[in-house]
This record gives sequence, C-alpha cells and structure tokens, in this order.
Amino acid sequence: MPQLLTVRIKRSGGRRIRVWVPVLPVVLVLSPILVPAVLAATVACRIFHISALGALGAGWRFVSALPGARFDVEQGSTAVLISIR
Repeated sequence: MPQLLTVRIKRSGGRRIRVWVPVLPVVLVLSPILVPAVLAATVACRIFHISALGALGAGWRFVSALPGARFDVEQGSTAVLISIR
C-alpha cells in the first residue's frame, strides 16, 4: 500500500510548492465513506455481470502497484509533479 504522496507544483516566476501527504491518515479519515462505496461497487458489479471478487482483486493489485509511480503534468509555465511512495 502506498505510504506517502508527494506533490510538487512549479509556478511561473520560480515559485515552488511542495506538499507531503501521508496516505494512511487520509484513508482512516475517509474510511466512513468506504463502506457505502464498497456496497455501490458491489451493486454495479451485479448490474454489469462482473465478478465482485475479481473486481476487488483487480483494485487491490492496482493499489499495490502504485508505489514508485510518478505523474508529471505541464501546462504553460506551471508544472505539477506527483510521486507515490
């Protein structure tokens, strides 16, 4: 499971913003939303005839593969760099 999300924003004029977001506290704060989201996903799987356990396994594999990922987006003179550890 990812443990740290680093967001770096480079703006015009050389100003830089760096934010570190620990993943576990965010997940704990958002955990009350997790139960309705899982129920909604289960209903969606039933509607579209998808195996709920297969979808759960695919979601877990996706989250497990996130550490080490980098996302770089540049638009004009602004750049957003996201690193997942």
